[in-house]
Amino acid sequence: MIELGEDGQNSEQLIEDHGNGLHFDDNDLEIETDDLEIDDTNLDIDSHALGIEESALQLEGNDLEIEETNFELEENNLEIEDNDLENDCEQMLEFEEHGHTSNDMAAPDAENGEPQVNVYPAPVVGMEFESYDDAYSYYSCYAKDLGFAIRVKSSWTKRNSKEKRGAVLCCNCEGFKTMKEANSRRRETRTGCLAMIRLRLVESNRWRVDEVKLDHNHSFDPDRVQNSKSHKKMDSGTKRKMEPTVDVEVRTIKLYRTPTTDPLGYGSSNSNEGEGSHQTDRSKRLKLQKGDTQVLYSYFSQAQLKDPDFFYLMDLNDEGFLRNVFWIGSRSRAAYGYFGDVVIFESLCLSKKYEVPLFSFGGINHHGQRILLGCGLLLDESFETYIWLFRAWLTCMLGRPPQTIITDHHCQTMQSAIAEVFPRAHHRLYLPHVVQSIMESFGYLQDYGTFEIIMNATIYDSLKVDEFETAWDHMLQHFGLAGNDWLRTLYEDKERWAPVYSKDTYFAGISVFQKGESMVPFFEGNLHQQTSLKEFLDIYELALQKIHQKESLDDSESRNSTPPLRTNSYYELQVSKVYTKKIFEKFQDEVVLMPSCFSISQVNAGGPVVTYTVKEHRGEENLEDPRNYEVMYDKAGAEVRCSCGCFSFKGYLCRHALYILKYNGVEEIPSHYILGRWRKDLKRIYVPELGSNNVDASNPVQWFDHLYRRAMQVVEEGMVSQDHYMVAWQAFKESLKKVCLVAEKHV
Repeated sequence: MIELGEDGQNSEQLIEDHGNGLHFDDNDLEIETDDLEIDDTNLDIDSHALGIEESALQLEGNDLEIEETNFELEENNLEIEDNDLENDCEQMLEFEEHGHTSNDMAAPDAENGEPQVNVYPAPVVGMEFESYDDAYSYYSCYAKDLGFAIRVKSSWTKRNSKEKRGAVLCCNCEGFKTMKEANSRRRETRTGCLAMIRLRLVESNRWRVDEVKLDHNHSFDPDRVQNSKSHKKMDSGTKRKMEPTVDVEVRTIKLYRTPTTDPLGYGSSNSNEGEGSHQTDRSKRLKLQKGDTQVLYSYFSQAQLKDPDFFYLMDLNDEGFLRNVFWIGSRSRAAYGYFGDVVIFESLCLSKKYEVPLFSFGGINHHGQRILLGCGLLLDESFETYIWLFRAWLTCMLGRPPQTIITDHHCQTMQSAIAEVFPRAHHRLYLPHVVQSIMESFGYLQDYGTFEIIMNATIYDSLKVDEFETAWDHMLQHFGLAGNDWLRTLYEDKERWAPVYSKDTYFAGISVFQKGESMVPFFEGNLHQQTSLKEFLDIYELALQKIHQKESLDDSESRNSTPPLRTNSYYELQVSKVYTKKIFEKFQDEVVLMPSCFSISQVNAGGPVVTYTVKEHRGEENLEDPRNYEVMYDKAGAEVRCSCGCFSFKGYLCRHALYILKYNGVEEIPSHYILGRWRKDLKRIYVPELGSNNVDASNPVQWFDHLYRRAMQVVEEGMVSQDHYMVAWQAFKESLKKVCLVAEKHV
């Protein structure tokens, strides 16, 4: 019980418990102005302003203080702190008189008379913000966009602390006049509107929307509401932040996040549709075409209906306009746990000025097939933009960085951002694009054909660092390119693209350094320079479905077929039982070429470690010019390493290493050279594990999230075979019966 008043009157006479809040009877609890001690403050507060409305106080546990317009309930006393009253009253109490027109989601554009779609979608349970101020600003922007004002109905702090733990933001028309105010000449502006959101601090650093009421019982007037105190406060705060600092360590990156139940997300549009203000710098907005904002929101809504674990982030500038967007499906998030060792970041759509400023994160699955690990839209290629993106993506992946990240073009700004966010990851450039850029830059050379041959031989065939550097210098001298500044800059960054410097870097079979191979862009054939956002999103899901179907077919083929053997090597037989069909066929080529290795000589020995030189014919036309490869073999550690770098580049042993193993009588390939990511029996559950299984027993959102993930695990296992399917189906039927029995008991 909570007692109010010195006479010890039972609180039941004053407070009715309504579960989620407390009801104070206006007739029983009044606060007179002579009870307030306010120094040096000239405030005109009428009894309406200090009236405590229904559901105005929120009580959470027994360790929270309750604040009502900054009133503090401490034991039996009701006090107002004078140093906060003025500011808080401006924020929490609104007495402006507003007229309203219509409760529509679209207002006519002043210029062309066409309806202008509001750019702040409605709040939903589960929205999260980085701070209380961000949450307040969002609701204020949403309200201003729709045409109503807001105030802080109530807030609460932890006992003996000033730290805010929760708050209720409501429409300014909430509540009614008190009996004493009924005959006042002040115009009635309150209508008993129930629209509100309840915010709660979670995990000490995020604010979550726990309850939402959207319906208003009054009309809106977007023009007149611009002068409300809540919007004036928002605008003044915006003006003070017009020039944000560039220091990314200090600047707050706003990760506006939506969990499983948010159908729309939030943020502000940057489209070129009808604008209310033309003073904002458009260079600070994402460049979208007319209608693209609604296209995005519609897509996100549909995506979350199909995939409750669909996740997206929106980055807003200080004026509330959209700069960057990132989204990822639950399947991609889960796939990162299995295939996130090497990640490809594609951003050529940005550098080549595509209509859709698309980027994507990708990887390689156990069939050597490209998979999507997230994508989105970026404002520009600035350091700040890349920092936001990489941090957002890393946060989504639970802070687990990749071993290697490959980018598709040379960009110093991007390189600096990667070093900032992924300091331990190996950053490499996609070599075919580097080679292509060199060829395009020097296509004017008279002896272009010879230049191409020498350049490819220098880059791809050099086995040692000094060999590459000597050949590169000779090439520049021969073709008179020694003074070319662009080549000099490219050469200074050679460790990121020349294969000879990456022999110790793992690439998971991605075709980065293989001569004559190239990596097809993930959305090849679905995205061109003139493709609109709507056109792209229309075929986006179809493209993903084809990839998922291809993976399922490859899984089935690998499990249910026995690949034909081409040699008598036990290595081939051993791996045929383990690898997926596609990877086995690539490894099989190495086994078939083992006979091309014809000579072994020992270079040096140091204890159990021996270095050999293996000679190999380059082909039938080069029988008299064999190539030498150095292979190190450690008998004690069962380690073998070749100078060709095949295992680092492709993820399986080369013919030279296999030749040395056979030479030393090793009958089986050591298990640590058969990577789990290539196995045909790799069990994958494409449901993201979002951390702890602790579930808040009072939070239906967490119930849904937990049950959905567990059910999807059964679904994934049930798809392995017909027997698995029958067991899973039977389990679902039995579970449903048990849940229905529980429901019947409560009827």
